[in-house]
Amino acid sequence: MAPITDTADDRGVEVIVVAYGAPGLLRAALEPVAVLPTTVVDNSSSSEIAELCRGIGVRYIDAGRNGGFAAGVNVGLTHRVVPGADVLLLNPDARITPEAITALQRELRADPRLASVAPAQTDDAGREARVEWPFPSPVHAWLEAMGLARLEGGSSYVIGAVLLLRAEALEEVGLFDERFFLYAEETDWAYRAHLLGWRHRGVPAVHAMHVGAATSSDPRRREAHFHASQERYFRKHFGAAGWQAARAAVWLGAQARSMLLTGSRRRDARRRAALYRLGPVHVEARLTAQAGARR
Repeated sequence: MAPITDTADDRGVEVIVVAYGAPGLLRAALEPVAVLPTTVVDNSSSSEIAELCRGIGVRYIDAGRNGGFAAGVNVGLTHRVVPGADVLLLNPDARITPEAITALQRELRADPRLASVAPAQTDDAGREARVEWPFPSPVHAWLEAMGLARLEGGSSYVIGAVLLLRAEALEEVGLFDERFFLYAEETDWAYRAHLLGWRHRGVPAVHAMHVGAATSSDPRRREAHFHASQERYFRKHFGAAGWQAARAAVWLGAQARSMLLTGSRRRDARRRAALYRLGPVHVEARLTAQAGARR
């Protein structure tokens, strides 16, 4: 790992950004939060990203490899600037102001059992994104396949594009699971926290912007990574039988939509059914091997 360049200012919240290229987006994310102790973990080992961080005045760590988002987060958590501070995970294609971070922390600290909070989010066109989701489960997969997911109650988590984590929860739950290369890593961490009695909440009064998928240029690989992470999550928390139950629900739901829908939505449903028939982890491995062979 390359040497670490430090800049630290204890404000009670430490910001960690895992970057992979896209310096223009990264600059827009960093400039508002640079007044806080901020670390960029660079999975792309880019000299341009290193120079950008030096210019803005935030700490830069070269991860030395692209181990995925969870691995990058763990590098940042292992090399904390302010041990004991709450940690804001910020995607490089997201933006939030220091004032909004303060408001988020106020909400987090108002409830002693909150492990994480996330702001309301819109994309760069002003479209709202859903932030709070029920934990995935085989039961939820079947309800969703039948169009009945709205009937499910129970516990939920918040997505990780802009996510404030409580220091005490980090201490108890531990690091992120690096088997999740991309997607579902915050779901897994949140579920582990949930099993220990922690809760998670969206904060609609606080706002952030998230472009979404702006640092990824291959939608097929992005989709494969997403669903492969879902498979890993189900296998980890519900076993092989739980995964097969969820897999069957998603496949049947996609098959039904492929017969009922038209145009691009039908094509999307057919692709989803094929992905789950073959197995998302298998498809992810095949696409990754193909990408490596082209280099």
